[in-house]
Amino acid sequence: MATDLTVAVLSGKGGTGKTLLSVNLAAVAQKATYIDCDVEEPNGHLFFKPTILSERVVTIPKPVVEQSLCDGCRICTAACAFNALALIGKQLLVFNEVCHSCGLCTTLCPKKALTEVEQPLGVVREGQHGTVSFEDGIFDIGQSEAVPLIKALLRNKHKDLVVIDSPPGSGCLVSEAISGADFCLLVAEPTRFGAHNLAMVHELVQILGKPCAVLLNKTVEGAENPSEEYARSHGLSIMGSLPYDRTLATLTSEGLIASEELDHYHAFFSGLLETIRKEAADASDTHPQR
Repeated sequence: MATDLTVAVLSGKGGTGKTLLSVNLAAVAQKATYIDCDVEEPNGHLFFKPTILSERVVTIPKPVVEQSLCDGCRICTAACAFNALALIGKQLLVFNEVCHSCGLCTTLCPKKALTEVEQPLGVVREGQHGTVSFEDGIFDIGQSEAVPLIKALLRNKHKDLVVIDSPPGSGCLVSEAISGADFCLLVAEPTRFGAHNLAMVHELVQILGKPCAVLLNKTVEGAENPSEEYARSHGLSIMGSLPYDRTLATLTSEGLIASEELDHYHAFFSGLLETIRKEAADASDTHPQR
């Protein structure tokens, strides 16, 4: 099936199984693009071990002050909504950590004492693993604004299946990563904390109007599963349950792709992908304007 589809895999916290699901969904597809948007700590490359074909530096504009031109008028400090500038005595200071690179200060400065200089934010890499195209972003240590790096990572258009390995949580980075997704798969652990985090990402996808379903990970037969209870009580489709398996944990710890190593995991993830395709198609038919 060669229809275009972008699936984002989310979880309310790290360690839930986002990358496990994302990597295996991409691996079982005949042709797919895997995009690791967890730019602060990407680890998809540990599984795919891709041949890197290209790498580009992503930059972001930051204001730089020419102190000899600044007359201390404070127009820039008053205009900045993020308090990224301060006049201390006769010195104009710029705090890059809170600067959002909007360019307002450089536009308003009557003395042209502020100019924008491109500063490195991180790198975006493209590679290949068999039939899977691989992309990830690596955020530079010490930087504070990862959204532009995710924007750069998602700027390319792809055909066939795209699997987005989202950042953990439900904040700005996740919102940006899933903004172009056709369908969201919410991964949840069978604990009360897992149910709380499931509720967070469920609320986010509802706000963004994204069709979604749940995959219950690390389940134990007969044990309490608050995440399952949350899903059922909120009318969330449960696409499947992935039981806790020491073999799977071992494969994952060794950076191996389970669906490439064991037939029953290939069958599981292939079935999951087909179910996602069907639910995404049904959602598209119900909401063609989405």
